[in-house]
Amino acid sequence: MNKLKITETSLRDGHQSLIATRLTTEEILPILSEMDKAGFHALEVWGGATFDTCLRFLNEDPWERLRKIKANVKNTKLQMLSRGQNILGYKNYPDDIVERFLKNAIYEGIDIVRVFDALNDIRNLQKSIEVIKKEGAHCQCAISYTTSPVHTTEYYIKLIKEFENAGADSICIKDMSGILLPYEAYNLVKAIKEVTNLPIEFHNHCTSGVGQMSMLKAIEAGVDIVDTAISPLSSGTSQPTTESLVLSLIGTEKDPKLNLDSLNNTADYFKNVMKKYQDDGTYNIKVLMTEPKTLQYQIPGGMLSNLISQMKSLNASDKYEEVLAEVPKVRKDLGFPPLVTPMSQMVGAQAVFNVISGGRYKIIPTEIKNYVKGLYGRPAAPISDEIRKKIIGNDEVITVRPADLLEPEYDTIKEEIGSLAKSEQDVLSYALFPQVAKDFFEKREHENDDLYA
Repeated sequence: MNKLKITETSLRDGHQSLIATRLTTEEILPILSEMDKAGFHALEVWGGATFDTCLRFLNEDPWERLRKIKANVKNTKLQMLSRGQNILGYKNYPDDIVERFLKNAIYEGIDIVRVFDALNDIRNLQKSIEVIKKEGAHCQCAISYTTSPVHTTEYYIKLIKEFENAGADSICIKDMSGILLPYEAYNLVKAIKEVTNLPIEFHNHCTSGVGQMSMLKAIEAGVDIVDTAISPLSSGTSQPTTESLVLSLIGTEKDPKLNLDSLNNTADYFKNVMKKYQDDGTYNIKVLMTEPKTLQYQIPGGMLSNLISQMKSLNASDKYEEVLAEVPKVRKDLGFPPLVTPMSQMVGAQAVFNVISGGRYKIIPTEIKNYVKGLYGRPAAPISDEIRKKIIGNDEVITVRPADLLEPEYDTIKEEIGSLAKSEQDVLSYALFPQVAKDFFEKREHENDDLYA
């Protein structure tokens, strides 16, 4: 039996989950050589919300962050998270943008790309898999884990077979809501191990209170790699704690044999960093509170807090429980999509409208209409004719791969942003976040003008 491998998530999902992805490059760089000595399988450092946050809130170039991290990490693989045809944005992008984006990410130092689709629609991953393989990086395909009458073990086994046939190098069970219960985790890993020889990684969150237990059961079932976060950036809506797991496995056949001194030094460093975020209110105690209701409602922690603030802003906080009860109904109507970005935001918004407008589907956001038309991909269960008519009337539902309907747009976008973009990477930043990137480029121009004034 091989020792367990550990992917450290604090530099991406850890701070995304606890402090809205606000770690700056300046805070990350000084500790990298210490983390590089720990013996991790990989450091998750990029993708997810890091790209958007760098540009939008930190006035940083995300590509520059990646280059600097790569320059400081010599022994450990660097990993990123990508949402398939959505890349790091919130809509489907044409194939030429997906291809150029992944090529640049791998060129700048990404070794492992974890790629997933919110609907588990393999068609939305095909282009990414093809590019990642062609560029010589490791392609990890993730299942967006959820539960419903259609999301059975057989469903996930079939999906993993599709991933394997498409060229995946490893598989990740991505439990973004922290709802995979311990014994179910054990059974799922066992079942997957029987049908594939690919390495299996387990990613979850501690939101509901079962995170550490489920991780331990997954390890007992033979999972190869787990995702953990260094203590000051762990637990709550984040991942289980790295040091605690490592200490629990010492002396067992699964002992990951990490360097404890490095882990302790890393933890001490981040305790200081997190103090700043505690003091300025970014690090809110709410994210550390266990929410077992997540297991009942299947709602990720981030979505719960979003719903609370949405209801508050609409002066409808008294209807919060009603909205919570409406979410599973909307999800059922829409073919049981997993509640992960962008589906969690869409289902949440529809549930709110259904409750406060005084009638179900009286108000329907454009995104929901597009989803029902098939523009996001194929739902796990068919949507009934009644619901479809209610939402899109007699409009046609597409059955092709959604990206097949998109024209290449790199050249158009390049022309549109003009001389503000100094590189292909700038053009790609603009393709994903047009207004945010443009603001960032303009600010950069002014700063440069000031430098040479």
